[in-house]
Amino acid sequence: MLTISSTAEMTSFTKAAHRDGKRVGFVPTMGALHEGHLSLVRAARAQSDVVVVSIFVNPTQFGPNEDFSKYPRSFDRDAAMLENENADCIFSPTVEEMYPAGATTWVTVEGLSEKLDGRSRPGHFRGVSTVVSKLFNIVQPDAAFFGQKDAAQVAVIRKMVRDLNLDVNIVVCPIVREKDGLAMSSRNAYLTPEQRKQATVLGRSLQRVQQLNAQGHDSAQELIRAGRQAITEEPAVKLDYFEIVNPDTLDPIQHTREGALVAVAAYLGTTRLIDNTLIPARK
Repeated sequence: MLTISSTAEMTSFTKAAHRDGKRVGFVPTMGALHEGHLSLVRAARAQSDVVVVSIFVNPTQFGPNEDFSKYPRSFDRDAAMLENENADCIFSPTVEEMYPAGATTWVTVEGLSEKLDGRSRPGHFRGVSTVVSKLFNIVQPDAAFFGQKDAAQVAVIRKMVRDLNLDVNIVVCPIVREKDGLAMSSRNAYLTPEQRKQATVLGRSLQRVQQLNAQGHDSAQELIRAGRQAITEEPAVKLDYFEIVNPDTLDPIQHTREGALVAVAAYLGTTRLIDNTLIPARK
């Protein structure tokens, strides 16, 4: 398994793969890998000839009071996990390599970047869409693999790819959960043992909405009330949002009959966690 830090070397590597007729699969990450990330690597391995995984903690998607400096970094551990999954290459550039001195260009997906997590974290999705577009230009993958847990990010990236005519297929893989239902996240490492137990209420709130919907309740307002009520069962959990929206536009909807994204974000202490579930269209 190669480790590449130069953008020019990364592009040369994948150009050579393409000249040999190989399909390149790409998994962008910020490291601190867990089973959720590895599920993306396995999907890429199954659908690609060459698998590239980036490890880059992107400073432009962190707000001024967020956790960039303390974001978990564990490169050696991550590299061992990726080698075990038969990844072909790690792309691990420096901040200076990704953002040359004097860089002033941004990619902003207007109309989506201000919704859900973008509303709570101003500027976050501008940083995400900028770095992902740069990574796509550098790696030039045939397909890129993302997790459903970051549903708003998925919507932003899909729109960016459509709007900019980027030649990459976006593959979205299911959320991977712990045995108790907590969605896997690198930020789970910040939680105390007590907060770790309390955090499972996010998944339970989504399950409650799914159960009610399966019973025929499709009013978004009613389902949102039920989800928010479930969150109150853990007083230490401070709700950021609980919304039911169109999965592509992230706009609020009135009912779930045509399908919906149910999304929740909450704080446990200073740690912000997100989770979601998709409600399929009713036939």
